[in-house]
Amino acid sequence: MLVTWKYRPRKTFIQSLDPRTRLIFFFAVILGLTIPEIWDYRIIFPLFALSLTLYFLARIEWKDVKRVWPYIFVLLFFIVGLNGLLSGRGGPSSVTNLPSPVVFTVPFKIPFTDIGWDVPITISKMWFAITQMLRMLTMAILAIPIPYTMDPNIYGTAFRQLGASDKFSFTMDLAFRFLPTFARDFSITMDAQRARGYEMEKLKGGITSRLRRLAPLIIPVVMQSTVTGEEVVDAMDLRAFGATQRTWVKADLRYGPRDYFMLGLAATIFIGCCVLKWGFGIGEYFVPEFFLNLFS
Repeated sequence: MLVTWKYRPRKTFIQSLDPRTRLIFFFAVILGLTIPEIWDYRIIFPLFALSLTLYFLARIEWKDVKRVWPYIFVLLFFIVGLNGLLSGRGGPSSVTNLPSPVVFTVPFKIPFTDIGWDVPITISKMWFAITQMLRMLTMAILAIPIPYTMDPNIYGTAFRQLGASDKFSFTMDLAFRFLPTFARDFSITMDAQRARGYEMEKLKGGITSRLRRLAPLIIPVVMQSTVTGEEVVDAMDLRAFGATQRTWVKADLRYGPRDYFMLGLAATIFIGCCVLKWGFGIGEYFVPEFFLNLFS
């Protein structure tokens, strides 16, 4: 059985929008930041402030997302941030080619060998890490409210009325339901193993031994996910999915004045980012003067 995120109806500006509007706005911001490759904080920060405003307008309670934010912060700081800080990769080549003072060095050594070197941390790398994390956080803030404030019954309908095929729309519907379903199965398996006396808090030893002791959790969850997938496939086959064009229960989606405003804002953001980058040359990576003065 598939489950969904903790959706609750809320009388907010965000939930009054058509789901297609929210998806279009989300993709418009992502494409506006990635297609022209915007790295200028003067463009990224206003988009971050706008995303944060929309997040607060969604009025999502902390108890609903308190388990999501730690994973996002780990991804941002320990993967995106450290990668940008140590290597400067993942962005424009000017990050590493730009002449920049070295603030400090980080010693790095390959385990069990004598091979090692010092990694220079420059001002350019530090500012790039901050900029990269801000770009990713802007996208994450826009994405988080979607599963918590959008009716799960209209996931497929929204994509279908955006012009996608039935197969793609139903695939996206299942994708939105996969993670909460997997989390539900994992929680049930964990409680069942604890009831049988399996001590989850005492996983000792190296990586190999810990992975071996996690088998009573991983194997049942993977098997349950496989069984659930097969049940969904059988149910779709029994209903002749893909043979003809399908109908959707909730297919009456209409744009309102608020939707046209947000769609116009989305178009302005995307076109504006493209014009600023390709028309005026604004958006390239550079280190602002005030950040240089902090370490001068």
